Amino acid sequence: MMTTGSTEIVDTPHHSDAVPRRSLAARIGRIAFLVVAAIVVVAVAAAFFVTWTIQRSFPQTEGEIPLDGLQAEVTVQRDALGVPTITADSTDDLFYAQGFVHAQDRFFEMDFRRHVTAGRVAEMFGESQAGTDAFLRTLGWRTVAEAEVAAMDDVTLGYYEAYSDGVNAYLQSRSGAELSLEYAVIGMQNPDYTPEPWEPADSVAWLKAMAWDLRTNIEDETERALLAAQLADGSDAATTRQTLDELYPDYPFDENPVIVPEISRVPAVGTDAEPAAFSADDDGAEMQHAVTTIDWREASDVIEAASLLVGDVGEGIGSNSWVVSGDLTASGMPLLANDPHLGASLPSVWYQVQLKCSEVTAECPFDVGGFSFSGLPGIVIGHNSQVAWGFTNLTTDVTDLYVERIEGDQYWRDGALVPLETSTETIKVAGGDDIELTIRSTVHGPIISGLTDDFTAIAETPEPGLAAGGAGLTPPGGDGSEYALSLRWTALDPGTSATAIFALSTAQDFDDFRRAASLFDVPAQNLIYADVEGNIGYQAPGRLPVRGAGDGWLPQPGWDSAYDWTGFIPFEELPVSYNPGSGYIVTANNAIVTEDYDYFLTRDWDYGYRAARIVDLIERRAAAAPLTAQGMRDIQMDSEMWIGKRLTTALDGVEVDGAGVEDAVDLLRSWNAQNTASSAAAAYANVLWSNLVQNMFAERDEPLPIGGQGRLFTVVSALLDDPSNRLWANPQLGVTSMDEMLAFSAEEAYDELSALQGTNVEAWKWGDLHAITLTSDTLGSSGIAPIEALFNRGPYAVGGGASIVNATGWDLGTSYATTTVPSMRMVVDLADFDDSTWIHLTGASGHAFHEHYTDQPADWAAGTQRPWASSTKAVDAAARQTLVLTPAR
Repeated sequence: MMTTGSTEIVDTPHHSDAVPRRSLAARIGRIAFLVVAAIVVVAVAAAFFVTWTIQRSFPQTEGEIPLDGLQAEVTVQRDALGVPTITADSTDDLFYAQGFVHAQDRFFEMDFRRHVTAGRVAEMFGESQAGTDAFLRTLGWRTVAEAEVAAMDDVTLGYYEAYSDGVNAYLQSRSGAELSLEYAVIGMQNPDYTPEPWEPADSVAWLKAMAWDLRTNIEDETERALLAAQLADGSDAATTRQTLDELYPDYPFDENPVIVPEISRVPAVGTDAEPAAFSADDDGAEMQHAVTTIDWREASDVIEAASLLVGDVGEGIGSNSWVVSGDLTASGMPLLANDPHLGASLPSVWYQVQLKCSEVTAECPFDVGGFSFSGLPGIVIGHNSQVAWGFTNLTTDVTDLYVERIEGDQYWRDGALVPLETSTETIKVAGGDDIELTIRSTVHGPIISGLTDDFTAIAETPEPGLAAGGAGLTPPGGDGSEYALSLRWTALDPGTSATAIFALSTAQDFDDFRRAASLFDVPAQNLIYADVEGNIGYQAPGRLPVRGAGDGWLPQPGWDSAYDWTGFIPFEELPVSYNPGSGYIVTANNAIVTEDYDYFLTRDWDYGYRAARIVDLIERRAAAAPLTAQGMRDIQMDSEMWIGKRLTTALDGVEVDGAGVEDAVDLLRSWNAQNTASSAAAAYANVLWSNLVQNMFAERDEPLPIGGQGRLFTVVSALLDDPSNRLWANPQLGVTSMDEMLAFSAEEAYDELSALQGTNVEAWKWGDLHAITLTSDTLGSSGIAPIEALFNRGPYAVGGGASIVNATGWDLGTSYATTTVPSMRMVVDLADFDDSTWIHLTGASGHAFHEHYTDQPADWAAGTQRPWASSTKAVDAAARQTLVLTPAR
């Protein structure tokens, strides 16, 4: 026997049955060829099948499509990014066509969203989603949406019905994998699944999902209650409260700006009077005026549920928007900028579209473009021919937790037992048995303990949280009683936001804008405004609660009605600003008003670092030269890390151990504090910040909460001015002082980053560490690599960071990867709408492998925005594909 290379060759005897060596080799070669050929054939067949399956779901975007239900021809022009402009003769045809086009590009996303909002995800994906369904059924979004649809005026209901008809027209033309690749994959596990016809309530329920994602402080309230229970084991009530106040400080009013420092005098909505012009006293300070008062007319767990919607609730959920007057711009007309911060999702939560009546009349009043949600008719953020508007989260407290005292099927209320409200829901499970769910509610809302670990933990040990909140009440009931936790939330009351969308789209002046804002109850948003007459403005809308004895900072005793909400702030008493003397209005989830405002709004504002930076950039740039649209785009991409500057200063004079660590610290000394994707110093500064926070708060015998980074900027900054504070010491790490903590964290940061990106500190890159992988909300997290590869894209290197204007958030202590993003960016130029620009995270299409599935991320990451053609002439010039929808004959 001999060997050649690694192949073993056996000598065989020379007899008649022996196989000649040449023949054996040829035979092996032939077998190998056949195997390879078979593999190639299978691969080609599989590739053909996958390609065919993928491409047959791509929509028709040119030519003609006859449709039942249309009254006249509708034109759909798509630009180079696949963004459609829809032109129709009537509102019925306009919204019918929008429903059809949304379904063409994004139906699977729409179908998934409505299952989420109705608590029916297990019907698509099986038993693993039953816990999430139970939580969402308990909240009852779909039920509230149905009540809102039932209360709609006929005109608005007609818009929703026309939109639904358009969606259903598309569903009638296709099924299964013809609708989307996802249905082919789902069909392998759930072959009986068939999408249902679309209904108006499917659209309206999505607003409840967005309200949940933007509800603000329920995590902080939960975190504080659990921390209070933890601290109560070894501290008295005063020490517990002191620690809570240190870890959750008040908004830094003396350092960071408020949105409306002076409330403007404006006429009540719907009156004929003109808004008052800006006036000033002798010192040039804006005068504060009283506003007219009218009566308000009421018209699996938390994180898992939210992550199914628009991404994990984490650092960075918020937004920036600002508007500057013509006094500060090169054109002499306003500029309006907006970039809402939401969870990263694929496809993006936004869908760009323009809706135009071929002739704008009272019967067909729409000439509007901007960002919509697939599944919802109309435009949410954008501009029409007269006004532009933008949103950021109001950050007011619209959710409260109540500790309830339960006995059997009753609960205590002002010294008496009253019946719980109960209802039963059936959760259908693909491939499994139905699950019966009993929902219990009190006067405050649904009972949510028992559905998530945190809410259940609060209900098990509620007294410390209540005591720390100042309630100090002895609960009623005896040994047979138990505690439960209920949720009071404005979005669980039927409202009118579904109507407000159309009022915004047709607003012609500030009075119309405020009328629309008065209808926009949830989610509560800061609304900024600009018009072609040169005016700028701001209005706080929303249904904002007026509280009784409590302030909602911690769970409140449900058995005492003194802690109930007593009503809502009258709309005419909500903060408003019109043509302020500063020449600009900036909103970035910071405090809306000063502390002397008549009503309590919240203690859980964003801490204002983004707002302060935007104000600083506007003022400095305007002092140097008139502002331009490009200047607005540059501000949106500003990546200065405020806490990074503080850490750089704090490290001066601190001795660190190791040449590599010294080199890393030296990076910070010449750093401009910009978290650019290519920056080595930014990479080290963020890793240093992460290690410092974890060493100070998480790596303890009794860990303290980390939470949002903006809050931690304020907490740690105050501690840097207080070197003797007890929080600098951590016996578990052998650290006893501030300098030791800084040095220890700097050394750990070097070790961590050098292990990730090598020991050459100059080669480190923040963008690679902070990259974003665009992940499909459904099959992109299946755990099956080949399926995930079909739908996910990236990673893409990005700059920015948490509590930075370019707000690409990340989960401190978990990963540096980007999780929350400026979900879109737009700059509207009121001098010429055709000079406006826009971009969003992914692309127009929800179809994997379509050319417009992910044709925007590279521009988004680089800060490049695309032209936004608005006028008929510009739209015609930008059109690359034209589809005509015609009435079926």
